[in-house]
Amino acid sequence: MTVALPPARGAEDPPAAAEIVVIGAGLVGAACAHALATAGRGVCVIDRAGPVAGTTAGGEGNILVSDKVPGPEAGLALRSARLWRELADRAEGRFEFEQKGGVVVAHDDEQLTALRALARAQRDGGVDAELLDGPGLRAAEPHISPGLPGGVFYPQDCQVQPMLAASWLLAEASRLGAHLAWGADVLAGEGHDRITAVQTSRGRIAAGAVVNAAGPWSGLVAERLGGRLPIRPRRGHILVTEPLPPLIRHKVYESDYVTTVMSDSDDAACSAVVEGTRAGTVLIGSSREFAGFDRRPSLPVLTAMAARATAIFPFLTGVRVLRSYVGFRPASPDHLPVIGADTTVAGLYHASGHEGAGIGLAPATAELVTALLAGSTPPVDPAPFAPARLAAAEGLA
Repeated sequence: MTVALPPARGAEDPPAAAEIVVIGAGLVGAACAHALATAGRGVCVIDRAGPVAGTTAGGEGNILVSDKVPGPEAGLALRSARLWRELADRAEGRFEFEQKGGVVVAHDDEQLTALRALARAQRDGGVDAELLDGPGLRAAEPHISPGLPGGVFYPQDCQVQPMLAASWLLAEASRLGAHLAWGADVLAGEGHDRITAVQTSRGRIAAGAVVNAAGPWSGLVAERLGGRLPIRPRRGHILVTEPLPPLIRHKVYESDYVTTVMSDSDDAACSAVVEGTRAGTVLIGSSREFAGFDRRPSLPVLTAMAARATAIFPFLTGVRVLRSYVGFRPASPDHLPVIGADTTVAGLYHASGHEGAGIGLAPATAELVTALLAGSTPPVDPAPFAPARLAAAEGLA
């Protein structure tokens, strides 16, 4: 049972000044506010709408290491999964957190060979990965299609209810003294070489530093503050079924999911991601496409998602869909998060570009931001995520 959250201050006016202004009250912004407040920094969180009103509300709550190819993001994901477990222990049930593990499935022997090679490489980087043959796959998921040849089980994959988790983080930040102000849209920044204040629709806030955690809108926010951040919104769909008995034990997805994540095509790409929730509903994803901020659902995309899901779990064919929804992911040009100091405006830091991994990577992102603002050495090397890499790629550095 989920315990009711204590009320977080949110109706207050923005203060005249704050040591650090965090822009965005989704999970990344909430995690940054919590980490900074825990470190004793004076924080004001602003959002033009309110808490978890954007991308976080349209997410599944993935905390994945299984979909990370060996490299910097995999290390960040492993660190973040550990931090999520620590936060869940501290929260003592005040948000839903499940260490359910993930199962990645192959549709044929060629896919299975490639999946096993990836799993072996991931193991070298510290990821737990258990190879499954056909019988092993069906032991892990009894209702899965009998025609699938095998897969890989990733016990470190977890699931969180993102809106409850973000609300808890904001409530804790508030308890530690953070100011929370909603309905405050960023209009402009002040300062020449260094940002000294943020002009909002609810007044001016003098600031020692600013953290841009505005998700898919972080590129626009950066521009208004005098910086540059090449982030594009990448649209995704989710289907929600009627409540069912607990028939799906893990987060289950197709092995080509990583390929769709790394795709740069503007066309819609689909790969089945299926999991049950505590409420009994089944969440079915996922799709990716660059369609701006168009919230109109695409029937062909939803149809393709349903078809791919039923190919993995045939029992879903007779299950009713209750609703669908659309969300937007902040996508960077090289598919890596953008965490660190802006290249042109001193005092402006970015925490964006995670695309569909923002919920999973939020605690480690917040840890990096907190360390960078303090001038200390973070546990994970921040260099691969620095905004400077994108400026260099565009010839602007």
